[in-house]
Amino acid sequence: MTLDTVVAPPARFRAAEARGARIGRVLKSVARVRAVDEQQMALIGQRFMERDEIGAALALAMRSPGDDKVTMAQFHQALNHGINSVEAAPPALRDFFAAVDTVPDWVDFDLVNRGAEAYRRFGQSAADVLLQVSLIGGYRFGGPTDLLVATGGMTGDTTRRRLGETQKWAVAVSEHDGMRRNGEGFQLTAHVRLMHALVNHRFEGGDRWDIAKWGLPINQSDQGATLGLFSGTLLVGVRALGVRVTAEDSRAVMHLWKYVGWLIGVNDDWLFDDEREQLAFNYHVLLAQDDISEAGPQLAQGIMDAQKSLHFRRFPRLGRAYTRARLLSMLRPFLTKEGVRDLELPVRLPWASVGVFGRNLVNHHVLGRTAWGDRRLHKKSAKNRDTIMYRHFGPDTPEIGHIAA
Repeated sequence: MTLDTVVAPPARFRAAEARGARIGRVLKSVARVRAVDEQQMALIGQRFMERDEIGAALALAMRSPGDDKVTMAQFHQALNHGINSVEAAPPALRDFFAAVDTVPDWVDFDLVNRGAEAYRRFGQSAADVLLQVSLIGGYRFGGPTDLLVATGGMTGDTTRRRLGETQKWAVAVSEHDGMRRNGEGFQLTAHVRLMHALVNHRFEGGDRWDIAKWGLPINQSDQGATLGLFSGTLLVGVRALGVRVTAEDSRAVMHLWKYVGWLIGVNDDWLFDDEREQLAFNYHVLLAQDDISEAGPQLAQGIMDAQKSLHFRRFPRLGRAYTRARLLSMLRPFLTKEGVRDLELPVRLPWASVGVFGRNLVNHHVLGRTAWGDRRLHKKSAKNRDTIMYRHFGPDTPEIGHIAA
């Protein structure tokens, strides 16, 4: 099934709406959603069939045999040194960098850095929510999970490294000035945008991907949903783990991810300043989803298996066993028994979440209100980020995967 033969929303759209509403009961309450916005739902359905056209044009040019071909060397030259450093730059490359190099009038880099600072201060709890809710929690729905299996991106021996790459991107985005033009967060975001476009180009044609069922491989609705997991869902998740998040923190973190979303090609009207607006959108995305597919348990088990290969400087067998047990324990309150069982994982008592919540109450709500305690939080978080990188990459340099030429 090819794009030009499909005009209706894909079959996955609202295919398990009652299940989504049940999973999203708490989210609906937090976001104060009183009634389903049918206009928003229709837009989500439509955008399952829409892509990032600027990225798509660049991906097409990279696969072109003609004079308009773009090479990876040209892309990296433009990314690292600017588009004007590329001699006779092809039109698709110029258009891509004209888009990402333009800073919208609404971007406030002081607020972006304030959001990055808050994100860093969340420490291990941010990494926990990213893995347990944003990633594993997302495996409860068909579509993106099936694409991950199809690409091999989260299966077999690559799982640990792919997890590390996601954490690496989040770390880079949340560094001070990381989202400036020459910052690592900016450059990795542009890199990820191209990777998404190349995946779309690879799977859109032929019969390897069922567009009528799932929509485009990497579409605007799934992109918007993913962005919401890094912003609104993250804020709710760290609060649930006992982290103090002020109104200023919320506004700044939302602004950080709003700019990230703009760079990665998410529709402007799905870039939110307000956390509650983001959460309301997230609830509608839940209603739009299909039920779990075979890919979900497969990916969840892959992450559990990846815990067995994490890097530890001391007592690796004990460290890997503890990390796996901790992960299973923390999934219980976040996903509930039903969610854990949906992914065919063992249900464990939430002992780890209780400990994390207690420590966060002391560190963030008591000690963190003092200058000394705030410095301690930042110091501990910096150490934790280094630990996360080592766990996933070992002695290798942490980096996002290479894009094939």
